[in-house]
Parts: sequence; C-alpha cells; structure tokens
Amino acid sequence: MAANVTLNSGGHQAKILMTGAEIADALEAATDATPDLVSTDNDVVHTGGCHCGAVQFVVMAPPVLQAVDCNCSICFKKQNRHFIVPKSKFKLMQGEDSLTCYTFNTHQAKHLFCKTCGVQSFYTPRSNPDGYGVMPHCLDQVTVERVVVETFDGQNWEQTIQTSSIPTRSKVTQGKGDAKEAEKSNQ
Repeated sequence: MAANVTLNSGGHQAKILMTGAEIADALEAATDATPDLVSTDNDVVHTGGCHCGAVQFVVMAPPVLQAVDCNCSICFKKQNRHFIVPKSKFKLMQGEDSLTCYTFNTHQAKHLFCKTCGVQSFYTPRSNPDGYGVMPHCLDQVTVERVVVETFDGQNWEQTIQTSSIPTRSKVTQGKGDAKEAEKSNQ
C-alpha cells in the first residue's frame, strides 16, 4: 500500500509517496506523541488538520466513522459533516494561535477555523460541549476505511436532540479490554 502524504515544515509543503510501513511508522510516532489520549478497543490514531497545515491534530476514533449531516443554518451553509468524540480522544498538536472562533444564537457551539485558510477541521458542538465535532474530510485518509453518514434535523434542533444518540457520543465508553482491566483493578 502507498499513499500521497503532504508534510508541512517551516511554511513549506512537500508531497511524498509513503509506503505502508512508512505510514505505520508515522502513525506510531503520532501515538507515541499523544500517550494521554483515551482509546477504546476499535480506535485507531487519525491525523488531520486544515488546508494550509497551520492547524494539526490527532484523534482516536474507529476506522469506520459515524458522521452527522446536520441541516441547521450553519451546518447547511458550510456542508458541515462531522463525527463526535470526547475531548479525551482529541489532541491539538499545533496551531492553537492560528484558530479563530465564530459563535451565534446560543453561543454554545464554538466554530473554530484557521485564520489563514479558513478551514474548520474541528469544533465544539452545541450538542456535545464536552467533545469535539471532527470533519472526516480533514483527516489524512490513510486510516479511514469509510464514513457512514446519518442525517440530523438541525432546523428543529430542540425537538430532534431529545431522541438522538448524539449527546452520548462525547462520553468515554469502555471497550471490552478496558472493562476487564477496570474489573481487575476493582477486585
């Protein structure tokens, strides 16, 4: 397996072709750099960022992503498809000073985007203030098997959120291995 990867260094970009082993090494390095991220059994390390490379992050999530396609006023205008993770599964690696924030209406959602290129690669959703909505199209695609998209009626947010599972997606759930370890430590 080989993939095109864009590297950003000192404001210069270089596209290179990486082999499967090189990709695995890069992902291992990203994992080593983020030992504080919480993982469950099915998670992999995804890397991503904005278009210009100023904002870079890693996120722990399954290889098959469950994305939300919302039709609220801002998601519709931006075509904002995103998957939600707890904050403990996300780490901003660089670019905090490159982010700016847009809020409106209830000011609960924090729409972060790069000041340079304008790309929103993640944000804090109103439904999940304890998590992040991450844009699957801003991930380096080598770790994404596929994206499953579900619709959310954001035009009727208050009613729709009452029956949605979306608010639970920013809660850390224990995987099978994690539950066994927790059980051992409680004995």
